[in-house]
Amino acid sequence: MNQIIVIKIGTSSLTVPDTGSLALSTIATLVETLTNLRQQGYQVILVSSGAVGVGCGRLGISKRPQTLHQKQAIAAVGQGRLIRIYDDLFNNLGQPIAQILLTRHDFKERSSYVNANNTLQALLDLGVIPVVNENDTVATDELKFGDNDTLSALVASLVGADWLFLLTDVDKLYSADPRLVPSATPIDLVASDELSNLDISVGGSGTSWGTGGMVTKITAARIATGAGVTTVITNGKKPSNIIKILAGRAIGTRFEPQPRPENARKRWIANGLVSKGKIYLDDGALKAISEQGKSLLSAGIIAVEGDFYSADAVDLYSQDNLKIARGIVNYSSNELQLIKGKKSHNINDILGYEGAETVIHRDNLVIIN
Repeated sequence: MNQIIVIKIGTSSLTVPDTGSLALSTIATLVETLTNLRQQGYQVILVSSGAVGVGCGRLGISKRPQTLHQKQAIAAVGQGRLIRIYDDLFNNLGQPIAQILLTRHDFKERSSYVNANNTLQALLDLGVIPVVNENDTVATDELKFGDNDTLSALVASLVGADWLFLLTDVDKLYSADPRLVPSATPIDLVASDELSNLDISVGGSGTSWGTGGMVTKITAARIATGAGVTTVITNGKKPSNIIKILAGRAIGTRFEPQPRPENARKRWIANGLVSKGKIYLDDGALKAISEQGKSLLSAGIIAVEGDFYSADAVDLYSQDNLKIARGIVNYSSNELQLIKGKKSHNINDILGYEGAETVIHRDNLVIIN
């Protein structure tokens, strides 16, 4: 099977500093690089920011808008221009592309999630490069990804990608923001068992035109590597480095992947769903679900946080506040407050009606840490 590569390029790499105008030479190099990858047999997905920046340029706006409705309107202006530039450049090299606009809803609903995957896979099989962006014009605050780093990681998880490249305005991850701390040291490799403890404050925030920064890239790396995707942070002004990295060159910062979840449904639970609450477990329940592959029972629950309903996603925590797993719950938060710590055979008497034997069935449970 051909390897799948997801490349995310941020606004800071696509635009000229302080102006918001497009850096056409960088985009042209990116297009040439991705076309070369396709010719080498890789299946390629591009996650591209820049719609708001391009829209601001077209409208003569000097600062990134702050309100949601302004961003949505300006993104609508910029998205068409952005995809036209990509289409023109790719077309000159004989490479077909497709525009895919997604919202968080497309990952939250199982049917939409499966359909999005099927569409992307069909495009890849046709030799097309999908160009993905958030559908800013319809996304609400509750259903926004927040940044395209997160979107790219979720797309990589969705399609079962082999690689995720996060192209940004620095060469690699540093121990601190090198623009502010000259003594900051570069980080070349983050092992799979080190990422969960990595300080997400390193590297600084995004540019005035972008929404991300190194914090969101580390968060994206956690999502992607948790889905079994090797992730690399590298300089967006040098897209050709992608080919060198795939050939074995140690460029940028590489995050080693965790073992891939055993099926697509569990990847959806781990990364596609938005957690609605927290359930804290005793040591016996933690061992049962993480080491013995068992379902979660009410007896092992010691505390419940949040307001959620049956069939919502919740995160499972140890008593020392370490996130262990995520699952789809069979009871609401109000019901769990009544049955936590109780034996399963007592649930019906406590609730006054027949309930599920398990709080979260093992088929709807994925271990995260």
